[in-house]
Amino acid sequence: MIKCIVVDDEPTARDILQMLIKQIEGLELIALCKNAMEALDVLNKNTIDLIFLDINMPDMSGISLAKSIPKRTKVIFTTAYREYAVDGFDLQAVDYLLKPIALERLVQAVQKYRLENTSIQESEKDYLVVRSDRKMIKINFADILYVESLSDYVKLHTSNQSIITRETITALEAKLPSNAFIRIHRSFIVSINAISSYTNEYVEINDSSLTISRSYRNAFLRKMEGE
Repeated sequence: MIKCIVVDDEPTARDILQMLIKQIEGLELIALCKNAMEALDVLNKNTIDLIFLDINMPDMSGISLAKSIPKRTKVIFTTAYREYAVDGFDLQAVDYLLKPIALERLVQAVQKYRLENTSIQESEKDYLVVRSDRKMIKINFADILYVESLSDYVKLHTSNQSIITRETITALEAKLPSNAFIRIHRSFIVSINAISSYTNEYVEINDSSLTISRSYRNAFLRKMEGE
């Protein structure tokens, strides 16, 4: 499933997109957001694949929001103003849809995302490289048990060592495959395969018990229970 959100300050525009999205198989609408701040909150708590994003919004524009999101999250711009198209494509948006949006045109945009995303997944590495102790260290995703935030640093706990690197946990989250890792707390990302047991309040990985915060609980439980 493609996890998506709609970001638009106009209630009617949000309702129309919600109706259209329900008609497209393979899309899972996670949230309807009326501004960029709501969208950022959702993005911090969920792994989102695709954003249907209005450009002309008060306080923080869609262009500004698009510059702030994880690289793995793709954007389809939606707007009534044709003159914004150049800015949209400068940000490597998947597509640019003019309102009023027809179902056929939306289907084309989603298909374009699917084709591009398939290419990305096929070439995706099964490891990441981080700088630590003045050298570059290759870490296989399969070896990572969980990631712990230490302010501007993160500690990657693996099956045989712990590695500290200068990076925020949100930036590192964008580099991890969303089907194998899940955020459970502002300070923790865990490997789904490494979890030995869990409750509504914590997960156990080897000898570590990690807290699940209220903000991430529902998304974690849906993921674990296959909903």
